Amino acid sequence: MKAAGARIAVLTAYDYPTARLEDDSGIDVILVGDSVGNVVLGYANTLPVTMDEMLHHVRAVSRGIRRAMLVADMPYLSYQISKEQAIANAGRFLKEGGAHAVKLEGGAAVADTIADMVAYGIPVMGHLGMTPQSVHLFGGYRKQARTEEAVEQLVKDALLLEDAGAFSVVLELVPPAAAKRVTEALRIPTIGIGAGPHCDGQVLVVNDMLGMDERFAPKHARRYLELHDLLRTAFRQYAEDVRGGEFPPAEEE
Repeated sequence: MKAAGARIAVLTAYDYPTARLEDDSGIDVILVGDSVGNVVLGYANTLPVTMDEMLHHVRAVSRGIRRAMLVADMPYLSYQISKEQAIANAGRFLKEGGAHAVKLEGGAAVADTIADMVAYGIPVMGHLGMTPQSVHLFGGYRKQARTEEAVEQLVKDALLLEDAGAFSVVLELVPPAAAKRVTEALRIPTIGIGAGPHCDGQVLVVNDMLGMDERFAPKHARRYLELHDLLRTAFRQYAEDVRGGEFPPAEEE
């Protein structure tokens, strides 16, 4: 797709019905992100998410997919402790979860791990820029690669991931000019989130683009619906119908 100049549409999904609808709608890649911690499980960030929780959601999503590529996020400390642990956990996503590939965060620190995963037949998507599992190291969710030195390091890290065998790289919260330099330097596609229009594809958290939470609206996420309003309206109408004796109707008795 990169060679043909075709843009890649990526969305997250965390359950079977959402995955089925995304797959039917032509989404190219469906990512079960560790963002499940924030948007589904109610955690403050992605750090508490476990392998078992991720596998539960990956399995559900895999049942809804017939044509899209399914990528599973590797949660915090599932790949950092040792290469052996990383390969074993990544393999579980393919073997038990039905994923086609895994995604992990980091540059030079994980390049060798990625190379080993690829050598064992596990396709890997990289993730650079604002890496949410390092949120405390960064002091919050902040734009990265804001200096020339940082941009040069971003390009170096991206090339390391490509050389290690990664098939694509997510660029999160980096300036558009930096994302453009990385995209032009790589043979593999870049997938942007808050990284401007120059990436080969874009990814959004499905809950953000649907407007599930009116309290959280990241600047990079275009809202295609205000689903929280629609759902509240439906829930309130149902409650009123039950309390008022309108549901179920008498003819259903």
